[in-house]
Amino acid sequence: MNEDEESVDELFARLPEDGRRTLEQVGMDLPELRRMAAGDGGMRKVRAVLSEFTSEPRSRRPGDDEGPAQRTAVRPWLLLFAAALAGVVLTEVSTLALHETALLVGALCALGVVFVASRTRASRGGLVLRWITVAAYAVLVVDGSFGTQQWYLRLHGSEQRVTIVRPLHQWTHGTRETYCRVRLRDGSVHQVLDNRRDCADRAGLGDTAVVDPAGHYRPFLGTRSEIGGTAGAIVALGAAVVLILAPASAVALGRTSRNGRQGGERTGGGAV
Repeated sequence: MNEDEESVDELFARLPEDGRRTLEQVGMDLPELRRMAAGDGGMRKVRAVLSEFTSEPRSRRPGDDEGPAQRTAVRPWLLLFAAALAGVVLTEVSTLALHETALLVGALCALGVVFVASRTRASRGGLVLRWITVAAYAVLVVDGSFGTQQWYLRLHGSEQRVTIVRPLHQWTHGTRETYCRVRLRDGSVHQVLDNRRDCADRAGLGDTAVVDPAGHYRPFLGTRSEIGGTAGAIVALGAAVVLILAPASAVALGRTSRNGRQGGERTGGGAV
């Protein structure tokens, strides 16, 4: 390798990674630059070409994209959406057995969601959209833990006459709590979904309850029209929309930024 070739190699090696990649895309790779340098006044031409792509490397911030735009701009946000969706689904399914305490499942899944979120872009609004996605996940988990049973009973529950039985009394955070229970037609006794009505002095009396035919959820003491959850359903729907749009917006911003930067680099290279 002669002196000119060594100089070309050194100049090319000092280029930022984006500059080298752009030169290769426009056909000005290292072998081509070596051929150019071998001609009359070649090194002057090479330096002129490389000067258009020489800049101080920008310090990388956590979450910034690296590598091919198609891979880096989309994959972290897709993983974040998938992790959040999986956490929400697991929490909803857990309400079948854990009821309101399914919130603990959502909290455990949140650790993975936050970890995946920390791997996404931190530039061009990515930092804000990252935590907006996490916030939407938190709303869905909390709302789902307490609202899924109500939504299910409103859609699939059936009203039947039940008998109020002796309630349970437990101490919770220093306070004596009363938990209503009812006896269904099949003779089974269940704690009700909530304690909307006073049942301490109504043991032995009949009332209407909304019962899950499959037996997954606790009966609701009252009629179907009295079941709440409408406001919670609206909030959950809004959070679900945000959970979809926030990562999608981040991907769009990242690809716009990358495409704009690459377009500028190609224009500079073509001018030479």
